[in-house]
Amino acid sequence: MNRQAQAVILLLLGGAVIRASVTDLYLRYVKEGLRPFLIAAGLLLVAAAIMTLWYELRPPAPRALAPADGPTVGPDRPDGHDGHDGHGRAHHEPRVGWLLILPVLGLLLVAPPALGSYAAGQAGTALSSQQQSDYPPLPEGDPVQVSVLDYASRALFDRGTSIGDRRVQLTGFIATGADGQPILARMVLSCCAADGRPVKLGLTGDVPAGLPDDSWVEVTGRYSDRLGRDPVNDAEIPYLEVESWRQVPVPKRPYD
Repeated sequence: MNRQAQAVILLLLGGAVIRASVTDLYLRYVKEGLRPFLIAAGLLLVAAAIMTLWYELRPPAPRALAPADGPTVGPDRPDGHDGHDGHGRAHHEPRVGWLLILPVLGLLLVAPPALGSYAAGQAGTALSSQQQSDYPPLPEGDPVQVSVLDYASRALFDRGTSIGDRRVQLTGFIATGADGQPILARMVLSCCAADGRPVKLGLTGDVPAGLPDDSWVEVTGRYSDRLGRDPVNDAEIPYLEVESWRQVPVPKRPYD
């Protein structure tokens, strides 16, 4: 791979990062607050690629005439090296460099979906350690919209005291629990999809039935004091008493 090919791949990579950053595609991989850094990184990659191409494609500088009594030591370089080996062959970078085009194709052509039920089944619930709880009262509304993470935290760490008998509405995707029954889950990120972990809720009452994994639903219900265990890390999983539910499209922001 020569310098020009490297610059083209760098240009494509920077363009792919910018394209993902100015659309909602980046939300599948990182948290929303990282958008400015992604745009800046993409612009730097594009600028580096353009400068490399300009340097490689610019017209060659006029050669200085060699002294009449001095030896000629190569067409371009005073040390006698002209970018070729002793057999007249040009030096090239390792061919493994072409693998750099794979992430570019992934961003431009494939666009993997956000983490879903498979990732949730491979990792233990994120709420695996006890912590002090001092939650404020829920906002006004009936039902009140809360995140899966907020409900699970209140249900586990203060045993539903801050929820009381209020009706709550949550949105998440369906996954299959250890007992084969559907559970409600949502992925939470610390930084990007690489560190995503699921928050899982068991469901009782009017449990969504007949839906495949990764179907997104909006459920309305009340606090349940029932607790289960996550088979992956043996952490407690809270439950929600479902009163009603409906299937919804994948939200713009798939992560809590």
